[in-house]
Amino acid sequence: MPLPESTLAVPPHAVPSGRKSSWPEPEPLMPLAKYDAGWRRVVRNFTPSWFSVIMGTGIVGVLLHNMPYGAHELYYPSIVFFALNALLFGLALGISILRYTLYPECWGVMVRDPVNSLFLGTVPMGLATLIQMWTLVCVPAWGPWAVTFVWGVWIIDAVVAVAVAVMLPFLLMSTNYIKSLERITAVQLLPVAAMVVAGGVGARVAEVLPHPQRAFGTLVASYILWGMGLPLALVILVIYYQRLAVHKLPPREAIASCCLPLGPLGFGGFGILYLGKVAQKVFPLVGAVDPMAGQFAYLFGFFLSLIMWAFGLVWLFFALATVLQSGRFPFNMGWWGFVFPLGVYAASTVLLGQEFPSRFFRVLGMIFNCCVILLWFVVAAGTVKGVWTGKLFHAPCLANLKPKPLDEEDVLSKEA
Repeated sequence: MPLPESTLAVPPHAVPSGRKSSWPEPEPLMPLAKYDAGWRRVVRNFTPSWFSVIMGTGIVGVLLHNMPYGAHELYYPSIVFFALNALLFGLALGISILRYTLYPECWGVMVRDPVNSLFLGTVPMGLATLIQMWTLVCVPAWGPWAVTFVWGVWIIDAVVAVAVAVMLPFLLMSTNYIKSLERITAVQLLPVAAMVVAGGVGARVAEVLPHPQRAFGTLVASYILWGMGLPLALVILVIYYQRLAVHKLPPREAIASCCLPLGPLGFGGFGILYLGKVAQKVFPLVGAVDPMAGQFAYLFGFFLSLIMWAFGLVWLFFALATVLQSGRFPFNMGWWGFVFPLGVYAASTVLLGQEFPSRFFRVLGMIFNCCVILLWFVVAAGTVKGVWTGKLFHAPCLANLKPKPLDEEDVLSKEA
């Protein structure tokens, strides 16, 4: 690649003797560190936000499997998305481990960053989509050992979700990074939503467990996760609404975050309804509380899910209006913030259509599903292009690292 004109030196023979060259003197070039190029640059700039790709891909697989119409024809495409998502999760997890092994200082600045640290919530949520598809595809095909395996993985996912959802908000409370309401964004919902998602997926895991006591324990734990996550998400929504009312719409770079409120509302509604559906079967088997406890849990979950779905309509309107008013905005990793929230809202719509049963919700769920799948292809195409050009590998939190002198091994070239 040719150097800029201002850095080209004039050869000695081009300047007559006794005369000074009118060309500017070339400025010394900064040495290029080895971690600023090649695969090391990718690893060093691989932030937790990449797990949002796994969330979006995973929810598309779930939607294909649970499509209201034509589910049998879409069974194998859902498996393709499941396999792709498992590959992406393994790749992202491997690169993340490599990043914090080679560059342990990145962990400290990432956790202390008020924005990048919040994306740690995407890790358990991405794993939760794999757990959901495992229960739908692998458990019926492979039997008891697949059930035990997914139960163990769900326990790990739940523990990680609670750790992220509890520690990150407290870390932000105990520091001085956010001093004004203007800096509050919908990204604050990510750690909290991890518990809501873990609780909803736990209902599906409890449904496939053959042992009633284990199913009951998993179900109770899922209710606790849902109860820890959803009320806190509603509190954050109130603060976020106030921020929008006072400081207006977010900047163009963060427009995609306007869809994030649909995440806890959509999966919160899905989770509480599915928890009630499973409780209706499990509670009578263990004699829990009262013979009518399971029926009450189902009815309570159904009406609460319907109310949350209606509340989600308001935020869906806000999101669409924000996108339309903002016009064109640059592509970045935040675009994956469209896919998963809209996907879980679509899943909640489909489940309501199954439980009513209601043709309105089934048709609307079908429309939502198709829109989310098409959106996935658009965002995936932009991501592939960004990966190819390398523009998406950028970690803003690394700017907080203290510069250190480069030794000879760290320098690739002085003329790059």
